[in-house]
Amino acid sequence: MADMTVYRARKVITMDPGRPFAECVAVRDGRIVSTGTIESMQPWLTRYSHEIDDTFAGKIIMPGFIDPHTHFAFSSSYLTMHYVGPIDSPGPQGINKGLLTRGEVMAKLQEAADSDPDPNAPVIVWGLDPASQGGNLHRDELDTIKTKRPIWVISYAPHFIYLNSVALEKAKIPDNTNVHGVMRYPDGRLNGQFVELEAGRLALGAMREAIAVRGGADGIKRMADIARQAGVTTTAEMIFGKGNFENEWKLYSQIVPADDFPLRMGLVSLELGLHADHGAGGADFLLKAMKRSSDKLFFHGVKFLSDGSFPAMSLRLNFPGYLDGSNGIRNDIPWDELHERMLPYWKAGIQIHCHANGDEAVDATLDALARLQKLQPAFDHRFTIEHYCISTPDQARRLKALGGCASVNNYFVHYRSQLHSNEGFGPDRSEAVARLGSLEREGVVFALHSDYSLVLVPLHPLTAAWAAVNRVALDGKTVMAPGERIGVERALRAITIDAAYVLGADRKLGSLEPGKLADFTILEEDPFEVDPMALRDIKIWGTVLGGKPQPA
Repeated sequence: MADMTVYRARKVITMDPGRPFAECVAVRDGRIVSTGTIESMQPWLTRYSHEIDDTFAGKIIMPGFIDPHTHFAFSSSYLTMHYVGPIDSPGPQGINKGLLTRGEVMAKLQEAADSDPDPNAPVIVWGLDPASQGGNLHRDELDTIKTKRPIWVISYAPHFIYLNSVALEKAKIPDNTNVHGVMRYPDGRLNGQFVELEAGRLALGAMREAIAVRGGADGIKRMADIARQAGVTTTAEMIFGKGNFENEWKLYSQIVPADDFPLRMGLVSLELGLHADHGAGGADFLLKAMKRSSDKLFFHGVKFLSDGSFPAMSLRLNFPGYLDGSNGIRNDIPWDELHERMLPYWKAGIQIHCHANGDEAVDATLDALARLQKLQPAFDHRFTIEHYCISTPDQARRLKALGGCASVNNYFVHYRSQLHSNEGFGPDRSEAVARLGSLEREGVVFALHSDYSLVLVPLHPLTAAWAAVNRVALDGKTVMAPGERIGVERALRAITIDAAYVLGADRKLGSLEPGKLADFTILEEDPFEVDPMALRDIKIWGTVLGGKPQPA
C-alpha cells in the first residue's frame, strides 16, 4: 500500500495567502504533506511510495467548509415534530411543506391535535415564524383549537414557546411566577408565551427529555448528511449541555468518532447549564471535560447569551427600538453581571462566545469584554460575538480595539432583511444587517454561520458567501447596504480559515498547508472564476475528511 496519495485537481485553492493556488495535494496518514505540482513535490515523491489519484482532476479542491455555529442535537429533534413553519423543511418522511398564512398554521395545529388516538397525549409543534405568519401565538388563541390535549408550540428560532391552558396546567406553572420571560395579558393572566431560555425551561419542564430523544443518533446522522452535501467538514454545536451534559456527550461520542461519520465537530458548552450544575466551578469542570477531546470530536469554549432572536424579533435594540415602540428581551444573566459570570472562564483561558443579535446587546457584550480586559488583560483571547446581526460601524471599531472576533449570520441579508424592514426593526437596521464591510475595514476576524436549523436559512456556506459578496435581498434585485459587501476571497476565508480561527482550530483546519488535517471541499467550478451572483449555484461533489473521500 502506498505511503501517500496525491490528489490532482483542475485547481487547488489553499487559503494560504503566501501560496494561494496549486495543482495537487499530497496526503499521508490523514494529514497534508505538500501542496503544489507533481514536479514541486518530487523531494517527497522520490522518497515515499505514492499513488496519483485523478478523481478530482477536473474539479476544484478547497479547504473543507466550516460552519462554526449549528445545533445538530436539538435541530434533529425538532425536525421530527409536527411542523408549522413558512418554508419547506426536511423531516423523517420527506419534505414538510411550508405554511404561508395564520389560517394554515391554525389548521395544522388542529390536525396535529386530532392525529393521536390518545386524547390526552401532548401535542408538540415546531416552526412558527411570527414575522411572516401573523405575529406571536397566545394562550386564548391556542384554546380555540378543539382539544383537551396540552399543546406546546416552539417558534422556528426557538426563543418563543407557546402553551395552551391545558399545557400550562400540565407544566404546573403558577399564576404568580416571576421567572424572567414569562409573559402576561394586560389583566395579569399568563398569556402562554415564554421567551428565552429561563422561561423556556419552565415551559418545557419534563418535555425537554421527550423532545431530546426524538432525534437521537439517526437524527444527528441526517443532519451530518445535510452538511456533507453542502461541502461542510467541520461544525460546532453551540448549545452543548443545554439538556444533560453527560447524556449529550454519550450521544455525540458514540456517533461522531465513527469512520462513517463525515464531519468533525466542536462542542461549545452553554454556560447556563454549567452554572446550574456546577455554579462557580463551571470553568474547572469544563477544563477537565476538554481532556476528552480528539481531532474528530473536541470541546471548545463556552457560550453566553445576552438577548433574543433576530427572526423571532426578541433581540434588543438601542433607540428608536422597534417599529411598534417595543423592544426585545434580555437573556438570563443581568447585563451588569455578565462579566462576573464570564470571569472564571476568562481567567482559565477558555474562549468565550456571546450571543448578541441587537445593537444594544452588542454594546452590553462589548462592555463585558472591556471589563474583562480591565480586570485581567489578555492577548489572542478570541472572544467572539455570535450572530452580530444589528450593529453600528463604531461597534466594529470597538470590537477590534478589544481584540474580539465575530461569527455572523449573514444569511438574513437575503432571507429576512426586506421582511423585517416592515416587521420589527425598520428599514435602516434591516438593510444594514450583518455589517461585514465594517468588520473588514476595521480588521476584525469574522466567520459566517447558519445557526442551522434553528433559523429560517439553509446550511450552505456557499450561500453565505454569495450573500456576503452580493447582499441581494429576497426580491432578487435590491442590494442591501452596498457598502457592507465584501469580496469573494474574504467571503471564502470566512467559511474556511477564519471560521477555523474563531473555533480555535486554525492550527489544524481551515487551509491546505503541510501538517494540517486533510479536509477538503470538492467543487465543480472555481468560485474565483464564476459570476459572483452564481457562487451559491456551484455544484458540490462532496468532501474529503482526513484524506478519505466522502461523496455527496
